Amino acid sequence: MPLQIVHHPDYDAGFAVNHRFPMSKYPLLMEALRLRGLAVAGALSMPEPAPAARLKLAHAADYVDQVIACQVPAKIEREIGFPIGPRVSLRAQLATAGTVLAARLALKHGIACNTAGGSHHARRAQGAGFCTFNDVAVAALALLAEGAVENVLVVDLDVHQGDGTADILKDEPRAFTFSMHGERNYPVRKIASNLDVALPDGTGDDAYLRRLADILPDLSRQRHWDIVFYNAGVDVHAEDRLGRLALADNGLRAREDMVIGHFRKQGVPLCGLIGGGYSTDVSALAARHAILFEVASRYA
Repeated sequence: MPLQIVHHPDYDAGFAVNHRFPMSKYPLLMEALRLRGLAVAGALSMPEPAPAARLKLAHAADYVDQVIACQVPAKIEREIGFPIGPRVSLRAQLATAGTVLAARLALKHGIACNTAGGSHHARRAQGAGFCTFNDVAVAALALLAEGAVENVLVVDLDVHQGDGTADILKDEPRAFTFSMHGERNYPVRKIASNLDVALPDGTGDDAYLRRLADILPDLSRQRHWDIVFYNAGVDVHAEDRLGRLALADNGLRAREDMVIGHFRKQGVPLCGLIGGGYSTDVSALAARHAILFEVASRYA
């Protein structure tokens, strides 16, 4: 069976090409997946916008209402990094729903990936750091509320610490958050995950992969996980302008194989999200994001 992929054309909110957030990576990623034979009939699903009630499982009701009405206070918009107009609001609702849908597909098929997601800086009361809604937290709490799962693991390997996910899930004992990130990178004030591993600037493939290989068995010993949300941010790459780490393409490929292989060999469903990536060469960036899907397809 092909890898189950969740995508919506409105993941691209149409930012200017010189915006710090490279919005054009979403259509370019889909083009890359088509060229690799992964975006095929039977593989693609399209989400509907997430309903407000589901978003409010993870976020303050007034903030959700502000985003949907496109009336987010200017101070919060500055922390997010862009204004919340109709296209951005719709994109946030769709990307979050995409992760919920990908999680449901992962529970059914063993593995599925969203071509967006990993918006881990959005906290309970507001967005931040290019993140409007926290899709992983929404999906985790939705599945827990429905009784679809009992234990949720978040493996966040974006180069930036998953402060928003930690904030939202800190009082949920059925969820465990793990973030491995650049020590000296955003956010300045971090919110403690259940497990945080901070890496020095310039960490390359070998040191990164050794550290990760030591941690994964410990995560599996914590308890039996019903689903893993994997934030596969590629901003750990040496050429990422916001990253400060030094992984190469081969290091990314080895990382994805290590994480996905570890959990799938144990029979744990895995939901993959693309996370961050901020290279100025957006075609190369899309190709890096495509590595997650290439590796995941071998476990489908």
